[in-house]
Amino acid sequence: MSAYLPAIFPSMLLLAALEALWLLREPKLRYPWQESLASLAVALMSVVCGLFALQIGLAFFHWLYTHRLYTPDFSDWRIALGFFIGMEACYYAYHRGSHTIRWFWASHAVHHTSQHLNLSAAYRLAWTSELSGTFLFYAPMVYLGFPPLAVFGMLGLILLYQFWLHTEVIGSLGPLDWLFNTPANHRVHHALEADCLQRNFGGILMLFDHLFGSYAAERGRGQHRYGLPQQLSTLNPVKIALHEWQAMLRELGQAKQWRTAWQVLFGMPGRK
Repeated sequence: MSAYLPAIFPSMLLLAALEALWLLREPKLRYPWQESLASLAVALMSVVCGLFALQIGLAFFHWLYTHRLYTPDFSDWRIALGFFIGMEACYYAYHRGSHTIRWFWASHAVHHTSQHLNLSAAYRLAWTSELSGTFLFYAPMVYLGFPPLAVFGMLGLILLYQFWLHTEVIGSLGPLDWLFNTPANHRVHHALEADCLQRNFGGILMLFDHLFGSYAAERGRGQHRYGLPQQLSTLNPVKIALHEWQAMLRELGQAKQWRTAWQVLFGMPGRK
């Protein structure tokens, strides 16, 4: 999302501030202002990194597009629907891979460091996502013939949709929770409870979570713990953004065999 932040960031900040004011109506609640300010600092640097690194993905996609299999006709509603479903599939693969492959988790872990789920946590984004090659998950869509700008544009919409999911203000939406990614579903995704781990990876839809058995409905609103199994105790944005890369590279330096090194880089990360 970082490459799309400049245009929408002011609106995000306004909505996050309104959420904070709403939550402060509760006399016993202490809003995590320091954590939210850390998220803001992480987001600002993410914008800079994203705008630079996006050029790498675009350059590769433009080359791949010249070797596309065919040119789809977007005027056909079936092609347009297939494009959306295909992008949802790619996003699901990326998101699940970012939780199960440590190389990608090193970037994505940043988004899960917040110990409170509020709208400010939505823009706590990685600095290294594009540099680690996450755009490759969407390469099949370009190879099939969908223009790179259309692919990045749809990805931006999928990510923008998820902004409003990072809140505890909105409860269950009933039957909509089964089909769509909603705040209830996303709270499960961020939660640390054992029955919530590795769940609800969808973008806008829960379609592929149902297909691949990773869907879990929320069982108790307001009862979740958020963050990482080993919580970060720092508000330093640099440490937040790079802590998992530091840990991974330290373990890589200690690896004595290539199998161990491979496991460090591409094996299963921690419990998240």
